[in-house]
Amino acid sequence: MSSKSRTAGKSKKTRKNGRVPAPRAAASVPVTPVQAAEECERLAGQYPEEREELLLEAAEAWRDAGETDRALALYEGLLTVGEDGIDEYDLVDASRISLLWDLQRLEEAREAAVAFRARRPRDAGAWMLVAECFEEAEETATAAEWYTAGITRVLGAGTPVTTDTVEEHSGFDLQTLFIGRHRVRRLLGAAHDDWDETADELHERRASPLYGRMRSLDELHDPIRLRRLRDGGPDMLEAEMRELSEALEDERTARTGPLRTCVLFWPADELALLLQRWPKAVEAYGDDPAAHLRQVERTLRELSDEGAPSLAVGRATVAGLEARAEAVGGSADAPATRSAYAAELARRGQAPAWPPPRNGPCWCGSDRKYKKCCGNPALA
Repeated sequence: MSSKSRTAGKSKKTRKNGRVPAPRAAASVPVTPVQAAEECERLAGQYPEEREELLLEAAEAWRDAGETDRALALYEGLLTVGEDGIDEYDLVDASRISLLWDLQRLEEAREAAVAFRARRPRDAGAWMLVAECFEEAEETATAAEWYTAGITRVLGAGTPVTTDTVEEHSGFDLQTLFIGRHRVRRLLGAAHDDWDETADELHERRASPLYGRMRSLDELHDPIRLRRLRDGGPDMLEAEMRELSEALEDERTARTGPLRTCVLFWPADELALLLQRWPKAVEAYGDDPAAHLRQVERTLRELSDEGAPSLAVGRATVAGLEARAEAVGGSADAPATRSAYAAELARRGQAPAWPPPRNGPCWCGSDRKYKKCCGNPALA
């Protein structure tokens, strides 16, 4: 990630020039994590102005591949140049701390976390990564302190904390710090304070009701529910999602709710088939599945930062697009038909709401947690 700043309403993962190709393979062959990592490292040598961003991507790909030593070496290599040598020093450091924690090298991780906090960084995504390490370790009180410290540092002392201020200041990552703070304070049984009220308001704006229904943060962060989800694992979360989906379907027969803004996501095999049938679609989606994933997440974050209240991800298929084209009498190759297809998925409740829970499955179907996959701020 090599943007010079992390400002609200802007994508933080935009290449500074058009000369650097995304890591890719042939359109019909999905890129493996090892291939993506090797290609990023190759491009980092070829394009030094993009070295930091490409090596960060390579490190995440090595983590996906289970090659944690190689990922750690890349993080540490970037950090050796010092704070003035890279744009996203704090985010790289937080990613390293997170990896050390995952590797159970806890003494090193804690020492690095102390040094991180002493620097008083202002990167919301970096604070979030480290705070979540303590939360996952069930050091709930410490996690609450980290979320609070991160918000204080990012906003700056004396800044009035209102929903509008938070939305204008730093976008998605700062909002997620407020949501995380609310979650751990609920686990601690702490009384609601003004910042928790702000988290409630942010949640209401980001998760406008589908078919007239919305679950409050207090309900979502209920300690009994969170422990049940933790102990039950993915099966428990899937069961809850099915229960909610069935309830929404029952309500949909009685009323029409606000339409979600749906962004289409094409799985690798469907993207290859789409481009085989209609090559011009490459202009909208590219021909690299990994880059397409990042594009979808960026688009959703930009829409969120711009104030779009109801967002969803529609898993697209060529068969579904063709059926929609036939229904509306249009061409499957037309952008308007693809937009109509996305709207239809949202209307039918077949597009999951975005963002998913940080600890829930990622929307891309990778079977990884959202925060470890497309929701990782290092890839946003």
